[in-house]
Amino acid sequence: MSDNKKYSMLVSNTILFAVSNFGSKLVSLFIQPYLTYALESPDVMGVTKLMQAVTNLLIPVVSLGVSYAVIRFGLDKNQDKASVFMNGLATILLGFGLMVLCWPAVRLIPNAAGYLVLLYLCVLASCLRTLCTQFIRARMRNRLVAADGVMTTASLLLFYLLFLSVLNMGATGYLLALFCSDLCSAVFVFVAGGCGKFFDLRKFDRPLWGEMLRYCVPMIPAAISFWIINASDQFYVQAMCDGVGGRSSEAWVGLLGVGYFLPQLITFVGQFFYEAWQLSAVTEEEERETFFNRVFRAFASVLFCCAAGIIWLCQPLMNLFRADYFEAWQFVPFLVLASMCTCLNNFLNSVYVVYKRSSSSLVTMLAGAALNLVLNYLFILWFGPVGVTSASFLSLLLVFLLRAYSTRGLLVINFQPGRMLVNLGLILAEIWALFFLTEWVVPVTVLTALVCALNAREVLGTAAKLLGMVKGRLHRA
Repeated sequence: MSDNKKYSMLVSNTILFAVSNFGSKLVSLFIQPYLTYALESPDVMGVTKLMQAVTNLLIPVVSLGVSYAVIRFGLDKNQDKASVFMNGLATILLGFGLMVLCWPAVRLIPNAAGYLVLLYLCVLASCLRTLCTQFIRARMRNRLVAADGVMTTASLLLFYLLFLSVLNMGATGYLLALFCSDLCSAVFVFVAGGCGKFFDLRKFDRPLWGEMLRYCVPMIPAAISFWIINASDQFYVQAMCDGVGGRSSEAWVGLLGVGYFLPQLITFVGQFFYEAWQLSAVTEEEERETFFNRVFRAFASVLFCCAAGIIWLCQPLMNLFRADYFEAWQFVPFLVLASMCTCLNNFLNSVYVVYKRSSSSLVTMLAGAALNLVLNYLFILWFGPVGVTSASFLSLLLVFLLRAYSTRGLLVINFQPGRMLVNLGLILAEIWALFFLTEWVVPVTVLTALVCALNAREVLGTAAKLLGMVKGRLHRA
């Protein structure tokens, strides 16, 4: 594939996912402040976040991580798409059946007993939705994926309004809204994506299923490790922070959950890009190393600028929430850095995806999870509830360093470590000023400007290239 064509494809898919999902992501951002008013208190918010964390833990276990295999094997040109779909569906149904048998054990999860039926429904609906969306993505039906994102967010907002504002169902209504939204999405994608024509019991392929499981099963502990780094914070805070600062542990969990609001902006940037990048990384075979290097430099520069800007704005934007949530700003800075590391880790994970080295993804995530379990405990003792955010950042930074080292045997990427260290140092200085200086506005503004200036050439060059490609496409059209 020519240079222009492969970059054009990446640009086109990124713009498609960004533009089509912009509305849905914007709505989802407004949902978070709305929830602080719709739910009775930070304590109730804490319970909902804990239940959502339990659901996110069970999803990769039930699905056996098969969604990763569906898109990877579905992208193979010579693979029977119907067999990929049926194998994925069989895996999910088998996993859900096993979870039903484990009902007594699942009840033992903290806070889960009162919401067990809804938890099971949320897990099943989410697994089916992911199967359908990954399958149509493997068939390059990207516009439908984008349309589904808009529809899912809109339906989630409507269900929130119904179950929280009209029926006042609290945590139960929160979970019910998640279930209904995912179910509607699964049905929509299955019908609109024509998945029905691939539903054929005779297409179940046992040898292919074995290959898919060998690829995706290592993803289960990897996904659990990712969950440990990102979600176990809430359970540590619940267990260790009751009474700190005169707040209940559930209230601290609620504040931590709200603290994830602004870091979502970086997550969205990474998600738009990664959805497109995953397709290009697998299908591009010529000059792959050069392609990866150029894209990584641009991607990292954009992430550093976004991270500096969000930290700069974290206190003012917390005024969008109800007044008793303002303290959540303390959780934002290191969660922003953790989100940035997650985006970079996903980029490096695409190397493992290309070469089907899922075991490497597992090993690196396990190392990060092990460090996180230790640091969460120590940092809460030393710094209080906010300590879990720096623990998450350091754990994800370790994952990045391990992946940067381990991918060298597959693909050599020039990470420009000096440049990255300067960027990280400036952002850490920005965080220090925010926490320890009463008059923080000027120094934090200057540091943010320095980060943007350091990355301006790469960011502006990328923007110019994107603009040129878009103009070229419009001209040809």
